[in-house]
Amino acid sequence: QVQLVESGGGLVQPGGSLRLSCVASGSIFSILLMGWYRQVPGKQRELVAEIRSGGTTNYADSVKGRFTISRDNSKNTVWLQMDSLKSMDTAVYYCHARPPGLPIESPYASWGQGIQVTVSS
Repeated sequence: QVQLVESGGGLVQPGGSLRLSCVASGSIFSILLMGWYRQVPGKQRELVAEIRSGGTTNYADSVKGRFTISRDNSKNTVWLQMDSLKSMDTAVYYCHARPPGLPIESPYASWGQGIQVTVSS
């Protein structure tokens, strides 16, 4: 497992932008599948976006064209650029890391502590 520390959340108006950052500890970051998930009270945690070590990305349909996930393996960091934010994007966002090929719930997976994103006027 790695330690994940998120930053960059907060309050933003509809149509605005935020950039989340997640810094990972350890020396295996470059091989990890990194992802951002979000959760609202009473609902299951859902995938927002993920990025493989080589840069291949995958997005939830609800954020395609608005969010961009990226990574810098030399900095052990993954970002989530969120543009054209909507009230429906309000949630706690979690950074996630796991070795490729393992399930999300794997004991070798790691979660950040979560960071609040609120989209409201």
